[in-house]
Amino acid sequence: MPNSKITMQQLAPIALFVYNRPDHTRRTLIHLQKNVLAEESRLYIFCDAAKTDADRDKVEQVRQIARETTGFKSVRVIERDHNLGLAESIISGVTQLVYEYGKVIVFEDDLLSSPYTLEYFNEALTYYASQEKVMHIGAYMYNLKDKDLPESFFYRAASSWGWATWARSWNHFEPDIDKLIAQFDTLSIIRFSIEGKMNFWRQIQEFKAGKNNSWAIRWYASIFLKDGLTLNPARSLINNIGHDGTGVHSNRENMYDVHISQQPVKKFPDVIEENEKAYQAIKHFLAHRKGNLFKRMVRFVKQRVG
Repeated sequence: MPNSKITMQQLAPIALFVYNRPDHTRRTLIHLQKNVLAEESRLYIFCDAAKTDADRDKVEQVRQIARETTGFKSVRVIERDHNLGLAESIISGVTQLVYEYGKVIVFEDDLLSSPYTLEYFNEALTYYASQEKVMHIGAYMYNLKDKDLPESFFYRAASSWGWATWARSWNHFEPDIDKLIAQFDTLSIIRFSIEGKMNFWRQIQEFKAGKNNSWAIRWYASIFLKDGLTLNPARSLINNIGHDGTGVHSNRENMYDVHISQQPVKKFPDVIEENEKAYQAIKHFLAHRKGNLFKRMVRFVKQRVG
């Protein structure tokens, strides 16, 4: 089982990617500071530069929050001098840190964590360090109906809402969408999209068409095509507060809201294979997450009005 006595030298660096949302950034940092391992962890805050003049004031507010951040072993603020955009910012930042440390924990500016999120990441990074098939550790989990799942389990898809990985896995990240698409056939598309219950394949197609610039869908595809697995908690250690319409890629949504678990994850699976029970619970959630027709119409109207 996980070894809670992780030495400071073994702790993964935290990469926090921020842009122009000072309130979200502040809340994300407050929760991170309350983590059990915060004071022993190195924090790197990657601040993207303003894309437009209208963003400059908020970007500067975020940078000021970053510069004043304390409560970690060290805080290094990286202020970009030109706008990279989220995808390039994350890809370059993650690549930099896994090259230096061999592993990394990744946060964006709208993720509230449990006091035990960093502990979960670090223990899992240590526990599965030599297991090539385990490629990604996620901390977010949907509000699943099945309450009898193990504390943590393996699953195929990679959540980008608080995650961690190793250099050995990140080496397999394929940013070229054409190279990814060429490796899919009809059956793998079905498996990739959770039997059509999630729009993962559509995200691939939209990236190809220039309609999104998602690093996350390319990362999941890279893992999937290597037959990799992701570790996940049954009870979420993260809540995403970005679905309030403020984010670059977010709508007003509440279907993904969760209560953040206040309990540490004590058990990790020893059998390195996807948990079928968890897969079915996730598939059921995804199939029903938007509710009946009336609920969908209400949400559509709220998004338009909001």
